[in-house]
Amino acid sequence: MRNVATYRMRRVNEALKEIISTALAHDIKDPRIGFVTLTGVEASPDFAHAKVFVSVYGKKVEKDATMEGLRSSEAFLQRRINDELHLKRTPKLEFVYDVSIDYGMKIQAMLKASGAEELGPESAPEETDAEEAEAAAEDVDSGPDELEREDDE
Repeated sequence: MRNVATYRMRRVNEALKEIISTALAHDIKDPRIGFVTLTGVEASPDFAHAKVFVSVYGKKVEKDATMEGLRSSEAFLQRRINDELHLKRTPKLEFVYDVSIDYGMKIQAMLKASGAEELGPESAPEETDAEEAEAAAEDVDSGPDELEREDDE
C-alpha cells in the first residue's frame, strides 16, 4: 500500500510542478517575477499544503521582488490547480527559495579560482599505462593453451 501512496504523491507533485510552471511562463504577468526555475514541489500527504521550491536568477533585490510576486500569485495558482487537478483538497502553496543552485555556482567559482579546468577523467593515459595494458592483453592471450603445450613436452 505504501508504494501506491508514494507513487501517487510523486505523480501529484509532478502535476503540480507542471501546472505552476506553465502558469508562470504563460499566464502570470507580474513584472516583479523575473527568471524563475521550479526545482521541485513537495505536497503534504493530505494535500493540504505544498512547498514549491524555486530558484531565481539575479541579484538579491531581484530575488526578493520575485519571491514577493510569487507569494502574491498564490491564489491565482491555487485556482488554476483546482481547475486542472481533481483533488479532495487544493494545496495551499508555500514558495521556498532553493539555495542549491547558489551553492553549486559558488562551488564552481571556487573550483575555477583554484585552477581546476574541468572535472572528469584524465584526457589521455600516459604511454607507460598503454604499454602495461598491451602487456596484460598479451598475457591473457597466452593463457591455458600454452600451459597445455608445456605439459605435453
